[in-house]
Amino acid sequence: MTRTLTQRAAALLVTTVLAAAPAWAQTTTGQANPGGMSQEPTPGMMAAPSGTSHKAMPHANRSAMARQPGETTQNLVERRIADLHARLHITSQQGPQWDQFTQVMRDNAKDMDQAYQQRADKFASMSAVDNMQSYAQIEQQRAQDMQKLVPAFQSLYASLSDQQKTTADQMFRNFTADRMQGHRQAAAR
Repeated sequence: MTRTLTQRAAALLVTTVLAAAPAWAQTTTGQANPGGMSQEPTPGMMAAPSGTSHKAMPHANRSAMARQPGETTQNLVERRIADLHARLHITSQQGPQWDQFTQVMRDNAKDMDQAYQQRADKFASMSAVDNMQSYAQIEQQRAQDMQKLVPAFQSLYASLSDQQKTTADQMFRNFTADRMQGHRQAAAR
């Protein structure tokens, strides 16, 4: 029984650390992250549906679009916007929907950078409880940002050709599969 509890506690600890990793990622312009870890890209941060997050759309080559050390969410989102525009072959007729979608992405990225900066400013003096509350606030913001992004993406998606929709659908599937595989591998360690 003790061994089972120990194994469960270890699995819970690994899961908690993996889930909390983005909260430890403190992005400050030109500085290392106080938590010493880089933020894992999330669908909300990519050019997809806070990323907004960080928390925004998935793509096939995650490593090429991974956050670089010291890179702001805004810079990451700009790279993802360019990548999406090229990969989805956005047309001039889709411009209004695209512009609306990318504006929400940019607004979300700006808000997320501000949240991470506020966290970084307080990080050194945070208690463990403060740290957890701060992480919860960032995750709540990431979810709210995603809710803002969904209608803009729905409008864009509705304007896409069948081929563009197929490309977008595959990008999401690949991203989700990569994330699930990464979580399974981490949990198995």
